[in-house]
Order: sequence, then C-alpha cells, then structure tokens
Amino acid sequence: MSLFNLTYTKTILENGLEVILHRDDSLPLVAVNIWYKVGSANERKGKTGLAHLFEHMMFQGSENVPKEMHFKYIQEAGGILNGSTSFDRTNYYEKLPSNAIEIPLWLESDRMGFLLNALDEEKLENQKSVVINERLERYDNQPYGLAWEIIVKNLFPENHPYSWPTIGFKEDIESFTLEDVRSFFKSFYSPSNATLVVAGDIDQSETLALVRKYFNEIPSYETPAPPASVDFQLSENIFIEHRDNVQLPRLYLAFPTVKSYQPKDAEFEILSDILSGSKNSRLNKRLVFDEQIAQDVSAFQFSGKYGGMFMIVSTAKPGIKISELKEKIFEELSSVSSNGITETELTKTRNGIKSNFIASMQNLDNIADHLNHYNFYLNEPNSFEWDINRYMSVQTENVKDVCYELLNKKYLELNITPKEN
Repeated sequence: MSLFNLTYTKTILENGLEVILHRDDSLPLVAVNIWYKVGSANERKGKTGLAHLFEHMMFQGSENVPKEMHFKYIQEAGGILNGSTSFDRTNYYEKLPSNAIEIPLWLESDRMGFLLNALDEEKLENQKSVVINERLERYDNQPYGLAWEIIVKNLFPENHPYSWPTIGFKEDIESFTLEDVRSFFKSFYSPSNATLVVAGDIDQSETLALVRKYFNEIPSYETPAPPASVDFQLSENIFIEHRDNVQLPRLYLAFPTVKSYQPKDAEFEILSDILSGSKNSRLNKRLVFDEQIAQDVSAFQFSGKYGGMFMIVSTAKPGIKISELKEKIFEELSSVSSNGITETELTKTRNGIKSNFIASMQNLDNIADHLNHYNFYLNEPNSFEWDINRYMSVQTENVKDVCYELLNKKYLELNITPKEN
C-alpha cells in the first residue's frame, strides 16, 4: 500500500455529524480532531472576530465540565490539546493514550451539545479581555503587526469574506453581547456543521459506538448559507504607506491569485519556493547574500476556500530604500517569466515538498488534521496521493507561465516605514 493512501471509514450520524475513523496501531495513541465549518469568513462587518472568540469560549467550561477542566482532564490523562481558527474553519484537537479515548469524546460532545447553559456574562467579558490583549500584543503593538490586516482589508473587495482579520477588529470585540455569542453558536456550532476525525490505535466499530453514545442525542441547528465569493482582479495597482514603530522599512507585494486546490495553486507554491524557499533560492541569494540589500525575503501562496493571493515580503537593510528592493524583486520575476526555471530548481523544490509531506505524516495529529482538511476542501479525506501528485506533475513551463501571469496582474504594495521622530 502506498504511504500516501490511507484507509478510513466515513459515517454520517442522524444529526448530520460526519465521523471519519482511521486505524493506525503503530503506537498506542489516539488523535481526536474536530472541524467546525466556521471561520472569520462566516462573520459580517461589525461583528468580526466571533469565530476566534469562540476558540477561547469553548475552553471555558460547558454544562458538565467546569471552567479550565478541559485542559486538566486531557493533561492528567497524559495528553495534549489545543484549537485554532482560520478564515475558513475552527478546529479543536486532542492526542492521548488510546485507552483514554472516551475522555476527549465526552469533552467534545459536552461543549458541542451543552455549552450554552454554561455561558454567562462573566466568562464572556473575561475572554473578550483576553482576546483584546492578544490583539494588542500580536497586532497593534507588534512591529509590522498590522501588515496582514492592512493587506486583506485593501486587497479583497469590500464585504469579501477575507476582507477582515481572523482576530477581528478591537471595536467589534468590545461590542460583543451574550446574545451575539449565543446566536453565533446556534448558527454554526451544530453537529451538521462539523466533522469529527478519530485516528490511531482504535477498534473502528467500538469507536463508532462510542461516538454515537456521546454525540447521537445532540440536536442540529439550521446553518446559514456559506458566504458568496466572486473571483476578482484589481483594476489598478494599490499603494499604501504605513508608518510604524519599526527600525527598518519593509516591503509587501500582494497579487490576487487562486483558491485552495484550484488549477495553478500548486504552481504558485512551487514558484514561491524557488524564489525564497532556501539560501540558494533566487530572491534570497540575490537580495540577502549577493547584494546584501535585504535583511530577509520571503514569498508564499496563500489560498483558502474563498480566495487566494501570492505575497512577497522583504525587509530592507539599513540605508536601503524600499524602491530598490522592489526593483530587484521585479527583475527576478521578469527573469523567471522570460527564461523560466531549471529542471534542477524544480526537482529540488518538488523533493523538498515531498520530504516535508512524508515527515508530517509521521505525526498522528497531522494525519488526523489532514483527513479533516481534505474532507473539508475536497470532500475526500484520503486525498494525500492526489495532493502530492499536484506538485510532482508541475513542469518548468508551468512555473514560467504563472510567473508571467503575476507580472501582468495589478497588485497591492504596502510599505511599512519607521515613524519620523
């Protein structure tokens, strides 16, 4: 059997909860991974940050689990746990010895079915303060911390589901009421809007019986329609300068591209690696090592369910102007667009992607999350082989073509520069 071909079973309970089970008895561990199909893209202007707030609220206790005990129960069983929020989804996950499998199933079912009864004003105000402090620490008071927010707010069209940051705007977070939180929970935290993956040293029939025991009786709510997103291009270049408490100027270039798993998504990822993925990559070699005009440079393809962008970021060395960085970056893009890349470059990048992919599959947490990820975006949990083949099938000419496409797009340029004394 191929390393990239995983067996699984997929069951949908009567309340709509999707259950994906994967057996891997190489270690006596089990990973429980639940994805709710709600992220900041499901919010609306004036109420941004609710999905991320819920990542915090879901650890504040439910009807049968006191506040903070979710962590205590899992950690005392020898496990680890956490959660995360993105534009597209919110997930919660645990990994622990397989003989303790009922603990995370009980905990996840209790907060899915019985969170509202434990919600109160004190918990809400407490977590609003936590999130506002997180925002101040990671965004407002962090050097270059507002760059992502400025980019998504200005690159994506108004009311696009990606046109606000996942953490939300401070004034929106401050305005949340208990009714806002209850309404959001009933809209999205429903069994029919979630997928539960259980992977590891499990007996599949016994595990499914346990999942039914804990989740079957939870009623589903009606979930709002997903946000609409229309493919877009910029009609003109956008230039923004933001002065900040930074020592060195930094350049951001953002080009609208494609959504997750759409054609050219893999080509843009490979282009980003060839530009900045190693010390010998084109932008790193030229800007950082040869000409020594940049402290750093990176390129990446961001793609989600409702949109995507290709970004290049570079911090200038002292005394170097952003315009010089930009000129050299576009020269390198023009070189790839005109002359293409070498087979050696492509092989190195494809090998690196495959190596990282194989390494990630040595971790049970990652396998469980991949199963949920592929199910969410592709409706096929076992898309490992298909996914890696996207990269393996890219040819040098394909990379040249997407680079040419970038050069002929309108783009957003953000300059973050030091505040004048």
